[in-house]
Amino acid sequence: MFYCRLMPIACWMMLLPLYSTAAPDEDLPTAKPVPAVQVIPLPYDQASFQHAGRELTRYHYGPALQRPFCYPMAGPEGRSLTRMGHPRDPFGHSHHNSVWISHADVGGVNFWADRGKDVGRIVHQHVEQFEDGQHSAWMLAVNHWQDAAGKIVLLERRRIEIQPLAAGQWLMYLDMEFQPPADAPVTIGATAFGMIAVRMAKTIGVADGGGRVLTSEGLRNEEQAFRKPARWMDYSGPVTDRATGGITLMDHPANPNHPAPFHLRNDGWMGACLTLDKPLVVEPGKPLRLRYGLWMHQGVPQAAHIQQRWQDFVEQPLPPLTKQRQ
Repeated sequence: MFYCRLMPIACWMMLLPLYSTAAPDEDLPTAKPVPAVQVIPLPYDQASFQHAGRELTRYHYGPALQRPFCYPMAGPEGRSLTRMGHPRDPFGHSHHNSVWISHADVGGVNFWADRGKDVGRIVHQHVEQFEDGQHSAWMLAVNHWQDAAGKIVLLERRRIEIQPLAAGQWLMYLDMEFQPPADAPVTIGATAFGMIAVRMAKTIGVADGGGRVLTSEGLRNEEQAFRKPARWMDYSGPVTDRATGGITLMDHPANPNHPAPFHLRNDGWMGACLTLDKPLVVEPGKPLRLRYGLWMHQGVPQAAHIQQRWQDFVEQPLPPLTKQRQ
């Protein structure tokens, strides 16, 4: 009986030498470095952007959604800098999906709202490419902007890239290309709602958390900065009892109507208005190209620091919005 009990242990000790702990260059002579930044496809139509195993954000693009969006947006403290919905009106503002792309008037269809008259959906079609890297990771997706009957109003190609920075901070680059589905032009109507928006965490809001909004023009909070043109807008505030942080939303000079008027509220949201005062027509054969940047940061940065971050953003070359050979 004693011998039988020892046999499993003895067998495992005999097998131990088979599990090598040799250096990779001995057993894997062609091993490649593991990318530090990865975009990992997940079940239920999601993609997780990670740096060294830590999730920075997750792209949600399920076919049943009203629109794709990114949530959470992890700050250096590990907490999301954004939220889903308004803190006091989650139903009426259910379209506030953390970081999202939409517009209230594309060909007469409202893609901003979740319900009501003439409401459309931005429907994900497929992912064309996922790419990891040592310094950044990106994905390229195709979306159809469809009216309530399922008719395609606008075709979109969307590229999302994540670039980690020091101290848990990071950048997101959002590139989009829009074109009509046929030979007729599509009009993007005049409205304050669209093309990009951010719903901040409740504690960061000016009203709820005592946060701060600052623009490139030196304007602060809703009282000064409401719908005023700016190169960037920063929304910062408390994240924990001991830490502050926030997000800078950056408009690119290549975008039409730059510098964009920024819509914002002290209750915790901001957005760059593509067509606040006048419509924009997307002609066949002349795609509309847009680029926005977001800086997820610690602390409450001063204007000079944010301006330098914006300058670095605009100096980056525009990436192609087609599948790339690696």
